[in-house]
Amino acid sequence: MKTGSGAGAGVPSLPRHLVRGAAGFGALAASVALWPVLGPASLLLAPAGLYALRGCPLCWTATLLRVLTLGRAGRSCPDGRCRIPGAGPGGQDG
Repeated sequence: MKTGSGAGAGVPSLPRHLVRGAAGFGALAASVALWPVLGPASLLLAPAGLYALRGCPLCWTATLLRVLTLGRAGRSCPDGRCRIPGAGPGGQDG
């Protein structure tokens, strides 16, 4: 789920991240919404939701913001020092 090298290394792609979020938050919501129908068995969906979100809904949200920010900034790191184009003379160090 990670992209290749460069500025986005270690950052998942946006479509995959959104699919993971939909699956995770959907399973968490279903585990609560299906309580009247399935009873305590509906809570078996909660671990699946947390697994899809990699254990932390807040961390998923923070990574979403990171993915969106890096995609919009167009950051480049040709010599190991990351710069954002148009951030002034020489770019902004990352």
